[in-house]
Amino acid sequence: MTDASLHYEGSLTIDIELMNEVGLLPYEKILVGNMANGERFETYAIPGPAGKRDVCLNGATAHLGKRGDRLTIMAFCQLTLAEAEKHYPRAVTLNEKNEVVSRKPASALQQG
Repeated sequence: MTDASLHYEGSLTIDIELMNEVGLLPYEKILVGNMANGERFETYAIPGPAGKRDVCLNGATAHLGKRGDRLTIMAFCQLTLAEAEKHYPRAVTLNEKNEVVSRKPASALQQG
């Protein structure tokens, strides 16, 4: 997490490049877990400026973390059984500068 903005209606601002990396859509509902304090909350993702690597808690969620906290951001979808059998999530791990250090594309996840 790079910042918090208490005086905003809500959401989590995420660098649009990071959103694109995993296929997260603007205003998509997300579940966020803060690994530093155990807080979990639902909000929505809004795109931030490309290349800035910002992840910013906005509104009331700004009380649920502080600069430097590591977050797990999750999005879910509903699929038919046939779709689910072919679907594999995308996951990225970021370092303290929010640079991608590992990717788990569908093929890597499928292999375990």
